[in-house]
Amino acid sequence: MGLIFKRNKGKFWRGEKFHSLVDFVVEIVKIVVISLAIIIPVRYFLIQPFYVKGASMEPNLYNHEYLIIDEISYRLDEPTRGDIVVFKYPKDPKQYFIKRMIGLPNERIVIHNGKIEIFNQDHPDGMLLDESVYLDESVYTFGKVDIQLGADECFLMGDNRQSSLDSRSFGPVKLAGIIGKTWLRGWPFDRILVFSAPEYNL
Repeated sequence: MGLIFKRNKGKFWRGEKFHSLVDFVVEIVKIVVISLAIIIPVRYFLIQPFYVKGASMEPNLYNHEYLIIDEISYRLDEPTRGDIVVFKYPKDPKQYFIKRMIGLPNERIVIHNGKIEIFNQDHPDGMLLDESVYLDESVYTFGKVDIQLGADECFLMGDNRQSSLDSRSFGPVKLAGIIGKTWLRGWPFDRILVFSAPEYNL
């Protein structure tokens, strides 16, 4: 009788362990599914990681710095001057560029003698753009530009004005081509920063 009891008990415990293992696997699957249900929409519709390639945004962004891009703000609100944005290169949409928002829709942008002048409803006679909040005053903006932006266009430039392929050469960028604006620099750790639009002295 004792042997039969032990044998049944062994089968009982083996069955319990099996069911426990199944329950454990089911819980893991649930966690994975729930995690993916959260992560995938966040990854593809809200935020996206990028890393900086090249020197066009120095000294504010350096090569191989890792950024988190906010993809939702521009779907809900208008672009803001001074935002650092990631966009599809107009001449090759497979490439992604990162530049600063200089000219907004319906504005006229004039670059002459190293200065940027902006004409809009608030400043019909033009205003000189003061970029001292993020650029050294010695920075010279090369090129000669006089362009009127459309209702769905913006003018983008790199902070490293000597070494940036930007709207001065390839022209305005469609708002639809903008992936999002830079929200967070996550790497390197000693340069972690949450970005915000600069306050201009207009």
